[in-house]
Amino acid sequence: MKLILPILLAATFWFLMFFPHLGLDFNFWLVMTCASLSLTALAIAFGGTPDLHVSWREILLGVGIAVVLWFVFWAGDKVSQLLFDFARPQVDLIYGMKSGTSPTTIALLLLFIIGPGEEIFWRGYVQRRLSERWSPNVGFFLATAAYTLIHVPSLNFMLTMAAMVCGILWGGLFRLFPRHFTAIVVSHALWDAAAFVWFPF
Repeated sequence: MKLILPILLAATFWFLMFFPHLGLDFNFWLVMTCASLSLTALAIAFGGTPDLHVSWREILLGVGIAVVLWFVFWAGDKVSQLLFDFARPQVDLIYGMKSGTSPTTIALLLLFIIGPGEEIFWRGYVQRRLSERWSPNVGFFLATAAYTLIHVPSLNFMLTMAAMVCGILWGGLFRLFPRHFTAIVVSHALWDAAAFVWFPF
């Protein structure tokens, strides 16, 4: 139950934020921040303090991972536009979530709350606990599947595929190099800010 309830809460948050037919009028970034803070608190309460070791090496490694991932998405964006007529409109819908909130505010939330919170919850808690219960490979697969599936209610193929790619990358890194969890957190925070605010596709 300590694993199922937080995942259900995460699914509820993502459904409320992304399902387009609910017609709810709220500030997306406020709800996303509340979701991240709530899930981070649950992850720490149920799973203990994350194993974070801040050092220049971890920070630089995180920067490198974020840069590589940005170029992966840059290439993916170009290819998807060639293959799918719906790709650009769906990407534009994602960026439409920025309207009404200053770019500086969004970048700060992504850097210090949303990005780190997602990693602490999905990899530092969900994947770690699933790996301890079954095996590292099963934990990686189930956590990545859950992280992907909670984006399905958006009915946005590009967003769901982006979540899957990110889940595979960050989950795979955590599967292979759990001692570099700090670098993974840094990469998530930096990639979020870069992709959404600083260097959008």
